[in-house]
Amino acid sequence: MSTLYVVSTPIGNLEDITLRALHVLKTVDVILCEDTRMTRRLADRHGITTRLLSYHAHSKLSRTAEIIALLREGKNLALVSDAGTPGISDPGQTLVAEIRTQLKAEIAVGTVKIEAVPGASALTAALAIAGVPCASFTFLGFVPHKKGRQTMLTEVMNSERTSVFYESPHRIMKTLQTLAGIDTTEMAGRRPILVTVCRELTKIYEEVVSGTATEVKTYFETHADKVRGEFVVIVSQK
Repeated sequence: MSTLYVVSTPIGNLEDITLRALHVLKTVDVILCEDTRMTRRLADRHGITTRLLSYHAHSKLSRTAEIIALLREGKNLALVSDAGTPGISDPGQTLVAEIRTQLKAEIAVGTVKIEAVPGASALTAALAIAGVPCASFTFLGFVPHKKGRQTMLTEVMNSERTSVFYESPHRIMKTLQTLAGIDTTEMAGRRPILVTVCRELTKIYEEVVSGTATEVKTYFETHADKVRGEFVVIVSQK
């Protein structure tokens, strides 16, 4: 029997990893990772010497075939992303889907297994410290770069449900500007909207900024040195 372990890894602080994840990463035959340099930092920190094999958004079909062949040979593999939970806005989803398709018969009889090793996720970490309604929420991954961007952000501002998405430091100001424009031009007289931006989660400069879209935009305009790192944006009712 072979197993593909889908392993969550720290989103910043390298101590944020479970005992089970460490055991799996140390005992599998191969660790599949987006960037071997990023995973090597984690491996060195925790004394993990397992072979690393890259698998990322630009991996060719031959790499997928190689991974499936390893599972058929009875090898145990661990899939990790650069940070957080594989498959959440991450190319690991494609690999898991392909394995479930090509090894459907083996999974059905139990000779191949896919197991989750849960842990850190920027999505849940942000919601935990934002103090916003999250009994029901919508996760949208990364905002589209061009096509559909305005439509998506307008829907977010009009939603009755809390919405969460990721944004990069290169586009966060553009996103805040768009949200502020929607807030002032389309939401007049409507319910109050709270925008919460969480950045650098679990790292030294972790920060949570919340207010109206305009207030949050103004904050980052006047603190340009903080427009760096990874961002989780939450739009909710006040």
